[in-house]
Amino acid sequence: MSSSLKDEGSRLQVVAAGATAGLISRFVIAPLDVVKIRLQLQTHSLSDPVSHRNLYGGPIYKGTFQTIRQIAQQEGITGLWKGNIPAELLYICYSAVQFTTYRQTTLLLQRIAGGESRLPQSVESFVAGGSAGALATAATYPLDLLRTRFAAQGNDRVYSSLPRALATIHRDEGIRGFYRGLGPGLAQIVPFMGMFFAVYETLRVPLGSFSLPFSSGDAVAGVLASVVAKTGSFPLDLIRKRIQVQGPTRGRYVHKNIPEYRGTVATMRAILQKEGFRGLYRGLTVSLFKAAPASAVTIWTYERALRFYIAMGEKPEHEI
Repeated sequence: MSSSLKDEGSRLQVVAAGATAGLISRFVIAPLDVVKIRLQLQTHSLSDPVSHRNLYGGPIYKGTFQTIRQIAQQEGITGLWKGNIPAELLYICYSAVQFTTYRQTTLLLQRIAGGESRLPQSVESFVAGGSAGALATAATYPLDLLRTRFAAQGNDRVYSSLPRALATIHRDEGIRGFYRGLGPGLAQIVPFMGMFFAVYETLRVPLGSFSLPFSSGDAVAGVLASVVAKTGSFPLDLIRKRIQVQGPTRGRYVHKNIPEYRGTVATMRAILQKEGFRGLYRGLTVSLFKAAPASAVTIWTYERALRFYIAMGEKPEHEI
């Protein structure tokens, strides 16, 4: 039986494996995700002297480990898992939609092209990966926004619970409030997932033949693919986070001085003017730190969970 991500298992088995991978991956990297969001929302100059708080009353974070320590000291160890409930729901749903769409799109492309005229693997993977990422992002975006807002909360909580957050956003901002930043989100995810799957599929087979300590060739391929894709698309991820916390609660998060932004291009222009080019890459280091274990755990868990579900179930379906 082939070990490819895209030609194994029934639809239900693929969904279950994707959801399992997302659940476990999210829990492992949750603290790094909170740190990344806090750094992305920070607008002070990177050359400012180290201080615990700025003039607006918000904390100033310097580096990944200092930020982890500061959050743990000021908000308790549970502060590193803020937003974990909507994030777990996000990762489960996102992974399930992503892997299912990727598999079905790839099979559809193969049927359309057919036989010897099939598309090059890199093109096929880019199209399928970009389509899967776009659909998964749009379908789960409200959960992504909620994850960001909960992670941005300090000790003075903006939302006391997930139901309260849903009710408050709907009341004060309407349905559109749940989709703030969707534009840069989609603009980011299509090239990100396209590059990710293209690099992953290119490296998976050659690296799979190596016997590596503490890891598999699939996991290493996933790490390298994620690093390349994340670096290329990171500014759009930062812009998305800045837009997600806009609205009537903008001044109530742990960073009290988040500027008012309107639109992707205007936000990028404002960041470049006030914070410079480096401002578009706040949190990149921890993001890459996060990408490595997240991708490795996701891919490793997905493929083994899929094999387990196949072994427990019936013969895979091969039709779309």
